[in-house]
Amino acid sequence: MTNGDKISLNADGSLMVPDIPIIPFIEGDGIGPDIWAATQNVLDAAVAKAYDGRRRIAWLELMVGEKGHTATGNWLSDEALETIRDHVVAIKGPLTTPVGKGIRSLNVAIRQRLDLYACVRPVRYIEAVPSPMKHPEEINMVVFRENTEDLYAGVEFQSGSQEAQTLAAFLKDQLRAELPPEAGIGIKPMSPVNTKRLVSRAIAYAIDHGLASVTLMHKGNIMKFTEGAFARWGYEVAKERFADQTISEAELWDRYDGVRPEGRVVIKDRIADMLFQQVLLRPAEYQVIATPNLNGDYISDALAAQVGGLGMAPGANISDKCAVFEATHGTAPKYAGLDKVNPGSLILSGAMMLEHLKWDEAADLVRSALQETVKAGTVTYDLARQIPGSTEVMCSAFGAGIVANMG
Repeated sequence: MTNGDKISLNADGSLMVPDIPIIPFIEGDGIGPDIWAATQNVLDAAVAKAYDGRRRIAWLELMVGEKGHTATGNWLSDEALETIRDHVVAIKGPLTTPVGKGIRSLNVAIRQRLDLYACVRPVRYIEAVPSPMKHPEEINMVVFRENTEDLYAGVEFQSGSQEAQTLAAFLKDQLRAELPPEAGIGIKPMSPVNTKRLVSRAIAYAIDHGLASVTLMHKGNIMKFTEGAFARWGYEVAKERFADQTISEAELWDRYDGVRPEGRVVIKDRIADMLFQQVLLRPAEYQVIATPNLNGDYISDALAAQVGGLGMAPGANISDKCAVFEATHGTAPKYAGLDKVNPGSLILSGAMMLEHLKWDEAADLVRSALQETVKAGTVTYDLARQIPGSTEVMCSAFGAGIVANMG
């Protein structure tokens, strides 16, 4: 029996967090055990120091991925999913997915089965991390990526399959849509309800954090009834739910000559390819980006590259009922068990988790200590080869260095 108490939800959706919450964790595959061990050490130390031992986390391991398959024959059990629902907050390392065959993505399955509709990816520069940008310090954005639909809904049919042929015949006969012979077919669903709840969460975040704008990223000039609708529904929900706290970019210029009224969040939209240019050329103009699933996958990784790569990119998948925080990179199996890989992504995801619990003091300790460790040049191999004069350390030693810098 785990010594602790469950987190629960209040009627307004806020969390009721005990001093010793039980938090499920999934170690992950490949490098997962290495980076999880370093992360757990950092999070436990931050909580202990921030609250003088009054608070701690009771960790509960879930058998998911290769570990679960070895133990039970099940990659992702219903029991594991129910445990996450029941405990409200969880954290996970990277999980394996064979490319092009075999099991479906466990990461996608977890998001869809728990209805974790918002993938939240903060992107902020950590001083001394090598970056291809001249001024990476200007990049401070949070991407809200819709997680449950778009092409990632998984509704697709293989080239030459009976299903693909049947669907192609229907499209031709009933809708006069001609496809190339033997085409594989993927369906791109987007709905008002899922778009609006995602954009609502993005706007609420901007309001809560005093940020200037939310940008709706889309390719609506081409896909008018899916991505174009995403932008339209985003503007609609801003008026429906946040009329007194938001203003559209068109209204900003028509009524205020481009000067943002105090306390208002500007809602604007950008075509996807244009936004990729804008975050390179004028990053300071963007704070929160709300986007459909596929665009969000692209833009969040591209932004991570601008501040040094996925090794330092945190992420979370959140619904109205539960949240799962995770490393944003893959399993890197060739480095498994070598205590070598940068655990920064999972550590910073853990800081996001602490912030989600409203344990802000512990979250700040993690971020500031990680910053100091990198500035001191005590880094893992991926950063050591790019930072002149740095000292290369193992994954566990990097975590220990962060703990040491908390004092």
